[in-house]
Amino acid sequence: MLVPVSSQPSSQANDDMHLISLWLQGKSSRSQEAYSHDIEQFVDFVDVPLSDVKLQHFWDWVDHLKEKGALPATQARKLAAVKSLFSFAHRIGYLLFNVGAAVTLPNIPEKLSERILTEADIQQILAQASTLRNRVLLKLFYASGARVSELSRLYWGAVIARNDNQQGQITLLGKGNKTRTLVVPTSVWKELMELKSKTEATEPNQPVFRSRKGGPLSRQQIWRIVRNAAKSAGFDQNISPHWLRHAHASHALNHGAPVHLVKESLGHQSLTTTSKYAHARPDESSSKYIDI
Repeated sequence: MLVPVSSQPSSQANDDMHLISLWLQGKSSRSQEAYSHDIEQFVDFVDVPLSDVKLQHFWDWVDHLKEKGALPATQARKLAAVKSLFSFAHRIGYLLFNVGAAVTLPNIPEKLSERILTEADIQQILAQASTLRNRVLLKLFYASGARVSELSRLYWGAVIARNDNQQGQITLLGKGNKTRTLVVPTSVWKELMELKSKTEATEPNQPVFRSRKGGPLSRQQIWRIVRNAAKSAGFDQNISPHWLRHAHASHALNHGAPVHLVKESLGHQSLTTTSKYAHARPDESSSKYIDI
């Protein structure tokens, strides 16, 4: 239960619920539901106003999550959400002390290497695409390293031809509404143009990857396309579109792409995030291009 509190004067938040609402406004619409759920779990568990939360409340909650079988990654995500809320509350003057600052996140085993598909794996998955649309979608995921949300809202107006239509570029709308432009390899570009022709796309606001109803494919539909292709290729793991993003980063680095270029292409905020892929596979190579 969210408990109102008035013991801490603030010109920006009136009570706990108002504070949480203000904090959520700074999150993406997709993240708000998950964050709201995590915070509600914490508040219901401690059952005191946020101004009365002590360090012991955090440790008790972590023990509770462990008893419920939450994995370290889940524990870390939920703790990070609560820590962020307390940091925000302290920053705007709602709380005198940020008790969450003393809380450390649990160590999460590094398992990125287990989610890196080989180049042969990628080719097997691509071969299982059931339609031209699905094949182009899978290839563009791998060739660009794009996120699901970025390809689901890709429109033809953001697809531009280069070099006499032998190659092209796409402009993706990423996190924080930041855009980045990526070159599309010739082989993928040809099939992308074939898709445009077959779908008779003439307007810039038409989605590149359309559903049967004519609108853009949803995140769930895209996940299903990737998962079905992977299963048809014989993979037991629950492979998601993000695996293709992992593969793009790892293979590009293995083939000699500068880490700063991969960082820019993936839209990473930190070079540290990108550098993880350089160690996910031990192989080194002097080649510069992803073979697709």
